[in-house]
Amino acid sequence: MTDVEVFLDDTPGEVRGIVARNGRYEHLIVHRETDAAAHRLGAVSVGRIARIDTAFRAAFVDLGGAGPMGFLPLSKTVRLTESQAVEVEVAAEPREAKGPALRLRGAGEGPPRLLAPGPTVIEALGALAPGITPVTGVEAIRASLEAEEEALGTVHAFPAFALDLAVQRTRALIAVDIDYAHLPGRDARRGRERANGEGLIQAARLIGLKGWAGLVAVDLVGTAFDPGAISGMARSAFGGEATIGPVSRFGLLQLSLTWRRRPIDDALLDANGRPSLASRAVDLTRRLRLALLLDTASPRLRIRCSSVEAEAAGPLVARLGPRASLVVDPAAVRGNTAVEQG
Repeated sequence: MTDVEVFLDDTPGEVRGIVARNGRYEHLIVHRETDAAAHRLGAVSVGRIARIDTAFRAAFVDLGGAGPMGFLPLSKTVRLTESQAVEVEVAAEPREAKGPALRLRGAGEGPPRLLAPGPTVIEALGALAPGITPVTGVEAIRASLEAEEEALGTVHAFPAFALDLAVQRTRALIAVDIDYAHLPGRDARRGRERANGEGLIQAARLIGLKGWAGLVAVDLVGTAFDPGAISGMARSAFGGEATIGPVSRFGLLQLSLTWRRRPIDDALLDANGRPSLASRAVDLTRRLRLALLLDTASPRLRIRCSSVEAEAAGPLVARLGPRASLVVDPAAVRGNTAVEQG
């Protein structure tokens, strides 16, 4: 089996692309049909300068659709005026209450509008894993659900390295805690080195899977380090786009990552950290689609849900065909997605 696997989960309402390497998920790309096309990474639009903020040396750009305006950083040599038309490209997708970050391509003409959408999920997968044909169907849905569960988790265990890893995002930064449980009979120093090395590798993978970036603070195991060795581990784990800082005397490594995609938790969860109604609707549809693919003999399959979920998921489930249906059950518990015949 190749060390790189690619999956494409095309469920009504949402397309997901998943990349795994050596059996571990590295990328989860989510494109929902209701997302603004002009806000996707790589999309090119004509926008209009709505406001220039001299304090931030940036402009807020009206892209012509719903949602927050784009944020366009300005260099000292660029001179723009309010109401001016510009051609821009999305350099980073929206996150939290922030609009997309933009890159100036040049002067624009006409009203705000989308000129070219960003890469599709299939195109993005091709860039991440060239030459590998995506797996679809049952295996892709299962990979999608597994990758989502890991992306939304906070604590991850790696028993082979006696390693526990906590990866959490705050408003200010991403906090990574590498925790090592020394095993009797093993060299403690080498154990700490292995834990730090593997911890950095897995932290980089998980941060990428979650779609996070910005300032990262890593609490390493121990306090006595070879700074050059730690910096080398960090560069190897996080790649060339990371800016690596020094290790403090308290065993804290800081680095910075550039934002690109919308964080998975922003895309799937509501303000209370629970799956949004849109996410629950797609999840019901995905799990019913999985059941239909696994059970091709039953004439009809249905899934129970609340009336609110049924209203949101109904149009999506209808696209699965005549074998699929929803049942409104006032007693249905959110997250209970058992599929039944009927």
